[in-house]
Amino acid sequence: MNLYWDLFKTFLILGCTSFGGPIAHLGYFQHEFVEKKKWISSSAYADLVALSQFLPGPASSQVGIAIGQIRGGILGGILAWFAFTLPSAIIMILFGLGVGLYPEFWNQGVLHGFKIAAVVVVSHAVWSMGVKLCPDKERISLALLALFFSVAIGGTYGQILPILLGGIFGFFFLKKEANLPHSPSGFKISHIYSYTLLTIFFLILFLLPFLSNFLQNQSLRIFDSFFRVGSLVFGGGHVVLPLLKEEVVTTGLVSNQLFMVGYGAAQAIPGPLFTFTAYLGTVSTLAPNGILGGVFCLVAAFLPAYLLIIGVLPVWEKFRKETWLKQSMAGINAVVVGLLIAALYSPVWTEAIFNRFDFLVFALGFVLLMFWKLPSWVIVGVCAFFGFCLNF
Repeated sequence: MNLYWDLFKTFLILGCTSFGGPIAHLGYFQHEFVEKKKWISSSAYADLVALSQFLPGPASSQVGIAIGQIRGGILGGILAWFAFTLPSAIIMILFGLGVGLYPEFWNQGVLHGFKIAAVVVVSHAVWSMGVKLCPDKERISLALLALFFSVAIGGTYGQILPILLGGIFGFFFLKKEANLPHSPSGFKISHIYSYTLLTIFFLILFLLPFLSNFLQNQSLRIFDSFFRVGSLVFGGGHVVLPLLKEEVVTTGLVSNQLFMVGYGAAQAIPGPLFTFTAYLGTVSTLAPNGILGGVFCLVAAFLPAYLLIIGVLPVWEKFRKETWLKQSMAGINAVVVGLLIAALYSPVWTEAIFNRFDFLVFALGFVLLMFWKLPSWVIVGVCAFFGFCLNF
């Protein structure tokens, strides 16, 4: 029992203090679990981080789930996710209740400042990811093609099709990369359990859309939408933006304004950015919404991360030796940059930058984040303050 309490308490503290997004979270994990508690070796931790980059879903949460599983088995993995996610999920649900149920109590300038902060953070993510993931003309061109497909086709297919084509292009045309590093993770779980989780993942992903349409069940449709988003997001939390926009804004579940306000507010809190889905479920126009809807959408979005990381890790040793994997992922990562550029324009930029004053606040925030290296929650506060001032 002390083992589980220690695990829960450690991840809960990290969930309350881990600002800065998934890359920063991985740094906190390195310090806590490798250097301080020595729950996992540095080489095994690096192996987990490498795997999380090759799987869709929130990377830091997947690494946390795996460490919890290594430390405390199935219950340990679940407790690790629950504790790390709980603080930011509560904040986002409460924020959604405040904005959705009592909009008259919120200063519109502050909310507009949240939207400008979202432009700053996504612009920084586009720049940072572009430099890292598109280092040559082939991958730059692939990102631009993905941008074209996303804008021209639109909808869910405008997101999924470029990802598939990017993987195929990477396999055939990108140069072979070096082999992935190897180190044992200490992960002990039966292959039967792992294969069962992978089977559940693919059954939900491919059968739930047909089942929800056949039964005409709104709750199943919403669960399917958020589960699909969690299953297809490569490249970190910010890439969830274009997929979620198509699933909730285009379908009318959440207005564009509420979507951007929540995304901006999500930058100011600790923990995984995927808890933005709890906010969306809370402010949804269709049931389930409110607190129940927030929890419902949160679980649907994070469930693929658990099923994939636990399902794949025991067989990672086999797949990681295949050279095609890294080549395909190089193509997919380049596509992700293009999709993020499309999202940066719409809905991020078009919903926040209306005049020269908005642009000046954006420029200030971008410089503070990009060059002064201030944390994202400070940027959100600065943008909200200037949004408040500009409102008068």
